[in-house]
Amino acid sequence: MSIFDKIKEKPFLLSDSDVQWVKDTLAGMTEKQKIGQIFCLCAREGTEQEIEDTLQVMEPGGIMYRPFTAEQAVNFTAMLDKAMKIPMLISANLEKGGNGIVSEGTMLGSPTEIAATDDVKFAERLGTICGREGAAVGANWAFAPIIDIDYNFRNPITNTRTFGSDPERVKNFGRAYVENVQKYKLAASIKHFPGDGRDERDQHLVTSINDFSCEEWDQTYGAAYQACIDAGALTVMVGHIMQPAYIRHFNPEIKDEDMMPATLSPELMQGLLRDKLGFNGLICTDATSMAGFTIPMSREKAVPLSIASGADMFLFTKNLAEDFEFMCKGVEEGVITKERLDEAVVRVLALKAALDLNKPRTLPTLESALQVLGCEEHKQWARECADMAVTLVKEEPGVLPLTPEKYKKILYCPIESGQGVAYSVKAGVCDHFKEMLENEGFCVTTFEPPQGFEGKVPRYLDTVDEYDAIVYLANMSTKSNQTTVRIEWAQPMGANCPHYIQDVPTVFISVENPYHLLDVPRIKTFINGYSSTDETLNAIVEKLCGRSEFKGTNPIDPFCGKWDTRL
Repeated sequence: MSIFDKIKEKPFLLSDSDVQWVKDTLAGMTEKQKIGQIFCLCAREGTEQEIEDTLQVMEPGGIMYRPFTAEQAVNFTAMLDKAMKIPMLISANLEKGGNGIVSEGTMLGSPTEIAATDDVKFAERLGTICGREGAAVGANWAFAPIIDIDYNFRNPITNTRTFGSDPERVKNFGRAYVENVQKYKLAASIKHFPGDGRDERDQHLVTSINDFSCEEWDQTYGAAYQACIDAGALTVMVGHIMQPAYIRHFNPEIKDEDMMPATLSPELMQGLLRDKLGFNGLICTDATSMAGFTIPMSREKAVPLSIASGADMFLFTKNLAEDFEFMCKGVEEGVITKERLDEAVVRVLALKAALDLNKPRTLPTLESALQVLGCEEHKQWARECADMAVTLVKEEPGVLPLTPEKYKKILYCPIESGQGVAYSVKAGVCDHFKEMLENEGFCVTTFEPPQGFEGKVPRYLDTVDEYDAIVYLANMSTKSNQTTVRIEWAQPMGANCPHYIQDVPTVFISVENPYHLLDVPRIKTFINGYSSTDETLNAIVEKLCGRSEFKGTNPIDPFCGKWDTRL
């Protein structure tokens, strides 16, 4: 079957006229124009100068927006439409809501927060918000949903970016996102194939590994990918992740040192994704600036080999001109055959046709965008999500609810950025939460580490006698290029550790990383919020004060597999 016959089939489902547009467009392109189409670049400035600088090297097929303001995004979309001969794929990390593309967008919740509702309706709403708000500023490609499975609590990347640790929930929530975001002519990109969450290492920094057997993979990650593919997912993002069992399944003679991450592996892209799972859509690499891609082989060789091995689109560059030269050289030397290049370009063009980019369309305006971004319906959904997601992981009997009548004087222990590591968190959350407690009528004192060491610190009983309760708020999130997220306690001698839990009722609240029980195992009352949005903070206070019940379900193991964390 020719590639032109394939694009009439799922997921593209192109009409004869759409296929003819793909053929005509391909026929009118030079070789260098074809090579430009397989690049998806990253926009950080959103200016005409950025476009001019790019066009001096190539005319790319796609671009990813890092979050702009709505005005910047709308204007940049118009600039691209005017500058490019072939319409652009415009993508963004629409993982949590419209905030993934513009600052005015709605954040419904982290995927783990969505999962904690245990209601697939919220995954449907996540896809809807991302589709509506992305389209409102010109996007047509969502780098989501993440269908990684959070098996390893030490993994610095998966964490709250996943729908949790239950493969069945991940499958169902991922499929719901795909079905709903694509209603708005945004292509879903299920990621990060063949699946993150097994390793504790970060593919931004090292080629990581999915160590499941073929059978285990089929029942977990494979089931999620198959469900999303069957639901019509238009694209798959392939990660810098090895899957040794399936690499060896398709290539029994391969040496360990010759195994490659999926972005450089024909065994995984062609054998597993295309042939076994039957995926006929567009394959895009993950960001090729990551060390997980650059470490396995020379970049000069890796750039064209990613396309030769089965990818249709190359995400980002290290050096724009150099990577384009590497790709051109790969075509010239036959690393990428003419047939493979054409096949990749046809899938890029087919995706554009499937999204109606080959047809007349109305460009977004700032006025029209602002009617959608952060609209009241989306905000109400975010409030409902937070209410359903906040999870009481464990509770000391008789402590909750916290009321000023029962616990007037609170010692407040905030934990966030500034303790040795610059964590990627929303600024000011701990200060805001303190104000929220004070507005409830509590007398709140922020903990200050005492001066002095052994024999010189203040009396233990002074603290016990002074305060009615102790509240911790941890606002520490994971991020790429950061290998661990652990609480770094204050000096002297872990001054803000939970020293007083046996004598003062203590509540620990995490609004980002749900695994802090690893560092506070004997805390008796522990709450997970999964994100630091205002909606989540409000829901936490409502539940803390007894005006609303806790409804969330643990989507991961907050006890980190340790027995003492359950005490």
